[in-house]
Amino acid sequence: MALYAIGDLHLCLGAPKPMDIFGGAWVGYMDKLQEGMSVIGPEDTTVLMGDLSWALSLEESKEDFAWINQIPGRKIILKGNHDYWWSTAAKFGKFCQEHGFTNMELLNNNCFEYEGKAICGTRGWFYEEERCGEHDEKVFRRELLRLEASLKAAGERDKLVFLHYPPKYKGYECKEILELLHKYEVRRCFYGHLHGQSHRLAMEGLWDGIDFRLLAADYVNFRPVAVIS
Repeated sequence: MALYAIGDLHLCLGAPKPMDIFGGAWVGYMDKLQEGMSVIGPEDTTVLMGDLSWALSLEESKEDFAWINQIPGRKIILKGNHDYWWSTAAKFGKFCQEHGFTNMELLNNNCFEYEGKAICGTRGWFYEEERCGEHDEKVFRRELLRLEASLKAAGERDKLVFLHYPPKYKGYECKEILELLHKYEVRRCFYGHLHGQSHRLAMEGLWDGIDFRLLAADYVNFRPVAVIS
C-alpha cells in the first residue's frame, strides 16, 4: 500500500494534441506513461497533479478518463492550467458514474486522508502584481482561499500539499502561498508544471523548513513517485 504522485500527463486520446511534437523526453510518452503506471497496485493511492487531459469538456475527455480509470487503486485529482474539462464535483461524479469510472475524486476545497496524514492542495497560481491584471488577481485570490480551505479541513493531521504550479522556483516565489504553508506547518510540498528547459528552474529539497519536489511527468521519467511507500 503506497501513496504515489505525478503531474502533467497531458493525455490526448479525445482531443488530439500529442506532446510528442515537442520532441525529447515526450516522444512516445503515452507508452512511457503506460509502463510507468504499472508499478501502481489496487491498494495504492495516486495523486494526479493537474494537466491531465487536453480535452475542452468532460464529454471530450471520456477516452482520457477511461485511460486514467485503468490505473489501479484510488485516484485523487487536482486541476492544472490546461484542464479546461474541469467542472464541479457533482458534475464530475455524475460523469464518472455514467461511464463506469471508479475511485476518482477531485481535490478542491477539501482534503483526503491517507494513513493518518492529510492530502491537501489546489492548482495554485503564478502571480506577480506588476504583470497581472484584475482577472488574474481574482483567480489567484480564489486559489489562496481553496488552499486554505484544504489545509483547514486537515485539522491537526500532518499535511502533504500537492499543487500544480510551483510556489517557488529560481527567480520567483509566491509569498502568499508560502506563508500559508508555514502557517499550517506543512513540511512537504509537491508540484508540477515545469517542463523541458524549465526543469533547471526547479527548487527541490529543504527550503525554510519545507521539502519541495517537482513531479512533472517528463521530470520523473513518466513514472509516478512513491511519496509514502
